[in-house]
Amino acid sequence: MGSVNETEPKVFLIARPAVNLAGMRDYLADVGGGSWLELREGEEQAPNAGELLAEFAGRMCYRSWEPGLNPNVTRIRTDQQEYFANVMRSYHGSVLEHANYSFAFRQVSRVFTHELVRHRAGSAFSQESLRYVRLTDIGFRIPPALEPLREQVISLVEQLEEFQVSAAAQLKLDEDGVPFAVKKEITSALRRLAPIGLSTDIVWTANVRTLRHVIEMRTAPGAEEELRLVFDKVAAAMKAEAPNLFQDFTRQDDGSWLPEWRKV
Repeated sequence: MGSVNETEPKVFLIARPAVNLAGMRDYLADVGGGSWLELREGEEQAPNAGELLAEFAGRMCYRSWEPGLNPNVTRIRTDQQEYFANVMRSYHGSVLEHANYSFAFRQVSRVFTHELVRHRAGSAFSQESLRYVRLTDIGFRIPPALEPLREQVISLVEQLEEFQVSAAAQLKLDEDGVPFAVKKEITSALRRLAPIGLSTDIVWTANVRTLRHVIEMRTAPGAEEELRLVFDKVAAAMKAEAPNLFQDFTRQDDGSWLPEWRKV
């Protein structure tokens, strides 16, 4: 066997919201308030779909598209950044749930994915299945805490990888005529003897309210080291992707990301 395939987690933003501007215009023509969308479309930068969708949902709640539509609303915030600052100050986070973003996490450990899937609310998950995917090349990242034992760790992972390959050979998994159901059963059984730290891939979709919560939780000093590493990247990506929705997040010297308005 060759040396251990050492990996490093990677983060890819693979999907973001899209809006149907024609549908928005039709709705606003019916309820009144088309000037709000005209304002957003006339700004220097093209509307950010996630931010536009969340703002649309929020303004619907109060019919605050423009003055006069709701006699109870006497002042309309036209600046989008200040609009969302007020949403978050008011703990009106439900409107943030309309905007969903999808990430592909590459070469993260199953330690990472086991912790990630605990964040069920506002999330969707699709993970590489080791019931179907054969472990012929185990990717592994050595956590900083185990660096003093690097050679022992590498040796152990190499033995585990060698077992996966030799066991598949002894069980004649690749011989002609082996039914797929048998391959699946054996592959599933062999994964029980794989390290939980092996590298894998997972797609995670989360709405903005969930993203805000998970970023804060999983970059905190007490969070697991790999999760801190990955969600530091997620936080930076979302700060660039939807700056108005993450305007209150700042990165601290210890690597944690803290919002001004918590539990939105």
